[in-house]
Amino acid sequence: MAKATKKQALGRGLSALLKDPDNDIKSAEDKNADKLVGHIVELEMSSIEVNPFQPRTSFNEDSLKELASSIRELGVIQPITVRKLDFGKFQLVSGERRFRASKLVGLDSIPAYIRIANDQESLEMALVENIQRQDLDPIEISLSYQRLIDEIQLTQEQLSERIGKNRSTIANYLRLLKLDPIIQTGMRDGFLSMGHGRTLININDTQKQLEIYEKILQKSLSVRETEQLVRELNAEGKPASAISKKAAVPKTYKKGIKEFTEYLGAKVDVKVTKKGSGKLTIPFSSEEDFERIKKLIRGEE
Repeated sequence: MAKATKKQALGRGLSALLKDPDNDIKSAEDKNADKLVGHIVELEMSSIEVNPFQPRTSFNEDSLKELASSIRELGVIQPITVRKLDFGKFQLVSGERRFRASKLVGLDSIPAYIRIANDQESLEMALVENIQRQDLDPIEISLSYQRLIDEIQLTQEQLSERIGKNRSTIANYLRLLKLDPIIQTGMRDGFLSMGHGRTLININDTQKQLEIYEKILQKSLSVRETEQLVRELNAEGKPASAISKKAAVPKTYKKGIKEFTEYLGAKVDVKVTKKGSGKLTIPFSSEEDFERIKKLIRGEE
């Protein structure tokens, strides 16, 4: 018989605490809260609602079926995490794939860690937990970063510390949200890589972005081929002298240009004269982007 039909012997004693309305635990200071919070308890599936703060909006059906098959044979190995709402009601913080797969199997209950958290803490836990996953697409990651910044009121520097990512990496993800929605959808569906997206950001004209996007799909262009196409597009209409000057940037400057670009999250351009003097150009796409770059230069983020 499939193991999914067997109820795991987890938190059986603790379950009694959850069914006593006269001693309902609502905060970490309540009596017996220490016996419940942070422990694994077997919860009825019907008592758990999905997290409205879940940053992931799509789940691969084939992947869910594979997980469901594993759960059918082995049970739920890693408990989900929930936060307590009202009496007998809980909300997912993390583990929605396990929760959905368990529903596919037909489980009546699931092992869960119980936490007590307010909406902001729940949002932060859900977002940070999901950011650490390996199978999120670049746009999902970008949206999660943006939500943490907007709704938890974090700076890019604080976000960098929370999730252990370089500030320049975060800035590069956030810039993807400036792409046309059609291109963002293409990235979410796996037609474009993050490298393609970062290259397309350097095209200011949205219509031109979409034209290049179509060429990428039609000709299965690599990131390097796309970069060349964008360089040619941006060079159109410029005087030949300007193009030759750009091509003549000494190799010794190229590493510095790359470091500037990664740190500022903007395609930095350098022009050098024969005498060795030059000019550094930092593009920005909006007033908000200008302020972001200014803060980076000042070291305020």
